[in-house]
Amino acid sequence: GDSFELCKNCIDCGFSSVMIDGSHLPYEENVALTKQVVDYAHQHDVTVEGELGVLAGVEDEVSSDHHTYTDPEEVIDFATRTGCDSLAISIGTSHGAYKFTPAQCTRNAEGKLVPPPLAFDVLDAVMEKLPGFPIVLHGSSSVPQEEVDTINMFGGKLPDAIGIPEEQLREASKSAVCKINIDSDSRLAMTAAVRRVFAEKPAEFDPRKYLGPARDNMEKLYRHKIVNVLGSAGKA
Repeated sequence: GDSFELCKNCIDCGFSSVMIDGSHLPYEENVALTKQVVDYAHQHDVTVEGELGVLAGVEDEVSSDHHTYTDPEEVIDFATRTGCDSLAISIGTSHGAYKFTPAQCTRNAEGKLVPPPLAFDVLDAVMEKLPGFPIVLHGSSSVPQEEVDTINMFGGKLPDAIGIPEEQLREASKSAVCKINIDSDSRLAMTAAVRRVFAEKPAEFDPRKYLGPARDNMEKLYRHKIVNVLGSAGKA
């Protein structure tokens, strides 16, 4: 949530953790808002994730056309003054399926877009300032090109959609990063499967016949991420 009232409602409804995003605010206002949420949440044994640094892209109809890396010099002060239990940082990830413009990317020998690398130097500096502190990455979908290609093949229009390379997420998962947020990938997997059914079976109108394949495709994606990317299999 982006307000105390929204997080309070979630806490009062029984959530065991909340995330307060004050990253769009000036630093001192972000500190004050995050601390307000922490003070209330901790009275109810609820953990709080704060956010420092701005991610570009669109998330829940809130958009930003730029990103601002987290300043490692601020993280100790922020974590200490707010009392947050984990911290989402900005190191170049971005919301949505269009994380980077073609101008921000290079092209490989096949002519495919290659996004700019994540700022692991910023992550390393944050970990040095806050050793052992749980770090979170938002906007970390990889935008699987096979799903994008399927969507485009069957009538979709997702030109130049590109995400975070999985090898970079593997590297991040071996650090203090304990939570990586992925959403667009599952939307793409679901949409690709539904579009395929509608294209190959245009007479189909039973939701079970197209939502079933969509569910299976999403499960395949989740298993791949858990086992081959995040390294979290068997750790629940």
